Amino acid sequence: MDWIEEIKKIVGQPESQTLEYKAVLPPSRNVAQILCSFANTEGGFLILGVTDDSKINGLSEDFHANTITHKALDLLTPKPNIEYQYVSIEDKKLYAIKVDKSDSIISVEGKVYIRKGSRTNLEDPITVNFNVGGYEKIKLINSHLEELKNDATYAKISFIEHYQSILKIVDDLGDILYPENPENPTTNQEGKILSRILFSSVVDNFETYLSDLLYEIFLAYPETLKSQQTVTIEEVLNCSDLQDFVKFWAKQKISKLQKGSVRGFIKDTKQISDLQVLNKDEQDKIEKILQIRHLYAHRNGIVDEKFLQFFTGEFTIGSEHQMAIKKIFEKLDYLTDVVNRIDLSAINKYKLSRSS
Repeated sequence: MDWIEEIKKIVGQPESQTLEYKAVLPPSRNVAQILCSFANTEGGFLILGVTDDSKINGLSEDFHANTITHKALDLLTPKPNIEYQYVSIEDKKLYAIKVDKSDSIISVEGKVYIRKGSRTNLEDPITVNFNVGGYEKIKLINSHLEELKNDATYAKISFIEHYQSILKIVDDLGDILYPENPENPTTNQEGKILSRILFSSVVDNFETYLSDLLYEIFLAYPETLKSQQTVTIEEVLNCSDLQDFVKFWAKQKISKLQKGSVRGFIKDTKQISDLQVLNKDEQDKIEKILQIRHLYAHRNGIVDEKFLQFFTGEFTIGSEHQMAIKKIFEKLDYLTDVVNRIDLSAINKYKLSRSS
């Protein structure tokens, strides 16, 4: 039987070890992981344009899935035997990829994925072992982060994994980051510098998440890209294809946030403002977190007049701003909660692909 005819017969069946649906176009790296898992197990079908509960929605006409597939294949070593084609079912345009079982182990950038039931799993996931007798809060935060990986966008998975790496650094270097206790800022000069770097990384990762999420939204619903904003020919030519341009544009959207203007970013980014997740008080709170990051990154933590505009009466010009590990974790916890709420709302509104 022709494999396209086979696709028409299996669409509507529940997801399984040999079948996965994605309602919208996922990023190429995530397509590669799914293809890799099929090739390393029994083979299978990835069908785009169908929801997890087997509802046929169809794919947007604006982006070509072939480009994502080709980029996904470039990430696979060795390349498995696959076939791919657009398929019309119930007058809806779907995209199907058939993957044969491979005789050799397939990897994505050195990582091997396999199918377990209807899920794509890393064959040997990295387990983080924390020091016995260390700061107990680290283990609690890590457990919470691990739970949040379920039903998350790929942007959120990456966000969480970065935060877990920060937890491991703090656990390994507790003697300089909190030599007395986590509630007091370290007096160790190396520890002060590292604390500032870690806090800046916490905030940078929040911005990266928003950029990655916008990329996923743009891929899923390219019509949300349409605006009157102009771009230069150079900006377009510096991108190899439309997907690269979308990623570039998503990063450009973050520029106002990087300058500390949360309200400006939300106002100019309809994809985020439409989610209606962050009220004014929360925007102000995030703005203060961004200002601390700016102070650490550009002033080595020395308070200036601009900083005092956001923290009236709390500090004096020329004083050194320090944060204890406990305080850094409080900010990490808060940004994690913000990301979780944004992610759930975005998945619901834009029907984004979720981790499997």
